[in-house]
Amino acid sequence: MRSRLARLDLLAGAATVAVLSVVAGAPAAFAQQVATAEEPATLDAVVVTGSRIKRPNLVSASPMTVVGDDEIKYQGATSIESVLNRLPQFTADSNENGSNGSDGTARVNLRNMGSSRVLVLVDGQRMLPAETADVNFIPSALVERVDVVTGGASAVYGSDAVSGVVNFILKKDLNGLRLDAQYGIAQHRNDNDYPRSLITAAGYKLPERSVTDGARTDINLAFGVNTPDGKGNVSFYVGYRELKPVTQDTRDYSACGLNLAGDGNNALVCGGSSNNEYGLFTLLSGPNAGQTLNNTKDGNKTWVPYNSSFLYNYAPTNYIQRSDSRYTAGAFGHYEISKAADVYGSFMFMDDHTFSQAAPSALFQGTTFKINCNNPLMSASQAATLCGSAAGTDVSQDTFIGYRLTGPGSSPRRDDLRHTDYRINLGSRGEIAPGWSYDAGFLYSQVVLDESYKNNVDNAKATKALQVVSVNGTPTCKSVVDGTDPSCVPIDVFKYQGLSAAAYKYLYAPTYTHGVQREKVLSANVNGDLGQYGLKSPWADDGAAVALGVEHRREELKFEADALAQAGGTKENNGAFSVTEAYGEMDLPLVQDAPFIKSLSVNAGYRTSKYDYLDKRVSTYKVELQYAPSSDIRFRASYNRAVRAANISELFAPQGLGNVAAVDPCAGATPTASAAACALTGVTAAQYGKIPECPAETCVTQGGGNPDLKPEVADTRTAGVVLTPRFLPGFSMSLDYFDIYVDQYIGSVDAPTVINQCVQTSNPYFCSLFHRDPASGVLFGDRGYIVATNQNTGFLQTSGLDVTGNYRFDLSALTKGGDWGSLDFSFVGTYLNSRKIEQLPGLGAYNCKGLFGPTCGQPNPAWRHQLRTTWSLPWIPATVSVNWRYFGGTNLSSNDSNPFLQGDHVEINRKIKAYSYVDLAANWKVREQLSLRAGMNNAFDKDPPVIAAGLLSSFGNGNTYPGVYDPMGRTLFVGLTMDF
Repeated sequence: MRSRLARLDLLAGAATVAVLSVVAGAPAAFAQQVATAEEPATLDAVVVTGSRIKRPNLVSASPMTVVGDDEIKYQGATSIESVLNRLPQFTADSNENGSNGSDGTARVNLRNMGSSRVLVLVDGQRMLPAETADVNFIPSALVERVDVVTGGASAVYGSDAVSGVVNFILKKDLNGLRLDAQYGIAQHRNDNDYPRSLITAAGYKLPERSVTDGARTDINLAFGVNTPDGKGNVSFYVGYRELKPVTQDTRDYSACGLNLAGDGNNALVCGGSSNNEYGLFTLLSGPNAGQTLNNTKDGNKTWVPYNSSFLYNYAPTNYIQRSDSRYTAGAFGHYEISKAADVYGSFMFMDDHTFSQAAPSALFQGTTFKINCNNPLMSASQAATLCGSAAGTDVSQDTFIGYRLTGPGSSPRRDDLRHTDYRINLGSRGEIAPGWSYDAGFLYSQVVLDESYKNNVDNAKATKALQVVSVNGTPTCKSVVDGTDPSCVPIDVFKYQGLSAAAYKYLYAPTYTHGVQREKVLSANVNGDLGQYGLKSPWADDGAAVALGVEHRREELKFEADALAQAGGTKENNGAFSVTEAYGEMDLPLVQDAPFIKSLSVNAGYRTSKYDYLDKRVSTYKVELQYAPSSDIRFRASYNRAVRAANISELFAPQGLGNVAAVDPCAGATPTASAAACALTGVTAAQYGKIPECPAETCVTQGGGNPDLKPEVADTRTAGVVLTPRFLPGFSMSLDYFDIYVDQYIGSVDAPTVINQCVQTSNPYFCSLFHRDPASGVLFGDRGYIVATNQNTGFLQTSGLDVTGNYRFDLSALTKGGDWGSLDFSFVGTYLNSRKIEQLPGLGAYNCKGLFGPTCGQPNPAWRHQLRTTWSLPWIPATVSVNWRYFGGTNLSSNDSNPFLQGDHVEINRKIKAYSYVDLAANWKVREQLSLRAGMNNAFDKDPPVIAAGLLSSFGNGNTYPGVYDPMGRTLFVGLTMDF
């Protein structure tokens, strides 16, 4: 009976997968404990992140930071990426505060070198395909710690580990039942006088003075059981997270789209989009071609010259926090059949459903619409202006139309994004001989994206609905008359709110896309102690240790779009690649326990990779050196050569059009660029001075994959010191210098750089990236854009200094008597020495250190840090903690003198001041089985900086950078953990 139970326990993980796939879960209530990962747990043999060597007392030679589960709880985090983004080594990437244009994921960006250059692992193995590494997938309630290795690790883990590795270590051997639940809200007082004055001046509705919103609910359940013989364990988890949406009209800094104004751009105004609710017309043909006119606000069918008073405030319905519901579930299991065979397996599942929301749709400028001159919905004066002597005839004239659908029946545009992810891992590990062990396994992961874009105007239908004739006195679509579209409903865009409910129903048409990415990994490695064969230094007790392995990985992508999405510019695509790799690593102690040399060791690794789409093999390698003159101090240095081959999205992602914050210098009645300079961008003499401006300072770029990409090559150098002085018990500190250089980096040239370089330097390469609408010359719509597809470009380089420290001491030593508990200090800071970019080889570079804005993107402060102080109370089992987050000031990149950054001078947003946030938290262990926690982040309810929309790039939203600065105001949370 006992053996039968053991076999059942062994198979329990696989048997429960079908059940778990219909339940839910995803964890979240945690915080970030920052500590140096210098000493591993006391085990016979351990593997530290950044190495595959198994050996007792092995320590990392690469700079490493650890995020512990206690700190995760202190933050009350419901999203693991928000925990990591507080670390100064990270820059915010795709997150829950992005809306229009969001892909619905949460990603991490280490050293601000892009999410594609950091490898995300789960227990030392790849989480998901690198380019779809959505950390929403991680079950936060099971996170034991997060290891962050900041430096190249391609020799150890393969491609993608250029800027470093984020390794989620999960709790797997549970024995019992654990329930974790948390609820949080945001509470904010809208008292920022400057944006409120702008909102009032524009006549828009002011946000309420005090708001409470953005509720977050997290419920997580984990259960584990050991086998009766103690040789195995099966653990399960399920969870659910829900985020309530928050719209931008609830915050005074985001309630209207802000534009630059005044002399030298010394002020802001509530601006918006020229695609307005009254109706804008740019006449592209006919007797008045080139004029931009607008329907009057009184609802009459009268055209007047367009001016900024017609701008539409697109901000109120946009999300500053997306709605999101997430289910996760999974199981982990292992059973030691013998010392030579400890079989293991895991299954992880996530279903994440989120909506991004933007302003109501429109007949957007950029699409050329034809209006017939005998359209009965036009007034006589409008027909005469559009058609001249052809008024009343069946001749058609070309126009741009900017008509926002805001009348009865209107709804905001909603991007319905659903990610369904699976990950299965099976393998066996054990001892194969004295001093030798192995680990062989198979990993399969799949990411499915189903997307539906709702409440958007179908331009093909709009084209038909504008071709209207009178049939017995009734306006009727020509397509109804000729039978090509009997359902067509005429649209009256010639006056304010002229569309009928039937017209809305006809125009709205959802689009659907479906994407699948798969990754399959077969791997095997062996670890061996060569010291038993005498391979050791004569001055060391420990011998050499090696790790050898092979790996085969295949990635596949398939992307499908319906006919309507394809008509809008979305293209289908598919592709696959495979890579076979072999690697080796050796750790060799050179000197141990000698005078002035407590330890001296060297570690080296090498990996060779053969990609099926590359002609030659690529190789990566590393060399690391550690020297400890005593147990109080240790020096470390490393050199890593990393090679990152293009991921499958970079190779095969479908090409499509997307919005980008930019200003066309050749647009408007008085272009800022000369006719000669504009001619280089494709502007004809007839178009100059007549090109419509990009609406809301938002132009269009064409992005997508490139199957001819070559691998990036990166060199990482680090050097540091670790202090653990015996005369100061409880204290540790590390200081590490890093320098990462990526050559031929895979990316695209950003739109502001393309525009500036072509206009200012006449560089033919940049000028060739303009694709203007042939008819109108615009850089927006479906025929005007800047080419920004993937390519091998110049170089990325970043360098700086990391400082981490921890100190714990007993307060009783400072008092005359009585027990006052203890204090724990945890500190992590980063000084940024440089962040250089060269967008084309030999072109010249620019340095984004201390800058933000166009080209440089999100703020790059010279200094960031976190300092957490925790008081362990002596009277009850409880802690009280305060965290200080500091984010240094930055200057606007377009004000810089570097010609690759320089643009029009902006005074009002020339600098973002330094920001400090204070967070409070407490944890109380009420009894052995019950713990309570509560906290307040951004305790002083500090507003984020208010920035003109046209200056934002790379994850800017709501007139600020919501991934960098707290967008919601003060947030509060309460939670509990129960063990049974």
